[in-house]
Amino acid sequence: MNPRLNAFINAVDGALGAAGASEAQVLAAVSSAMQRLVQNDDWLDAACTVPHPEHYQQYLLHLDPARRFSVVSFVWGPGQRTPIHDHTVWGVIGMLRGAEIGARYRLDDAGRAVPDGPAHVLETGQVEQVSPSIGDVHRVQNASADQVAISIHCYGADIGQVRRHVYYEDGAPPKIFVSGYSAPVH
Repeated sequence: MNPRLNAFINAVDGALGAAGASEAQVLAAVSSAMQRLVQNDDWLDAACTVPHPEHYQQYLLHLDPARRFSVVSFVWGPGQRTPIHDHTVWGVIGMLRGAEIGARYRLDDAGRAVPDGPAHVLETGQVEQVSPSIGDVHRVQNASADQVAISIHCYGADIGQVRRHVYYEDGAPPKIFVSGYSAPVH
């Protein structure tokens, strides 16, 4: 394993192993480690940087043996985006290459996804957090119409196996999904 990724994994493991650590403390520690990880673009295996022409890729980089956390590279082809979705667990996202546009949502009383503030751009080297306690529903897209973007995500579970939700602005019932992982191209 690459030393930079290994150092990140050790930092997350340490944050989760700290006795009595709150979610806010875990998010702060993981965010700090993620900030260090995405400052360098020389560690990610090329097989985990390959875009798909029709949809984003989610490559598993590490799964904690106890499934306390997972580390994933998201590879966005030009213009690709997610539906409005949640995670149901804490997460820290770091931008490794390119930029993403994120739009946060909240659910109104009728269950519709409504915008919760203006969209924002996550630039290379920047980090953001999600969790049910601080805001967990969003839509993300590659900010570029002609460049690949790659973000590194760390989630407080095996995110590829978590039952999550896609939400709709028209009030249609949410759809449950399990994302799984993309197979690296070797």
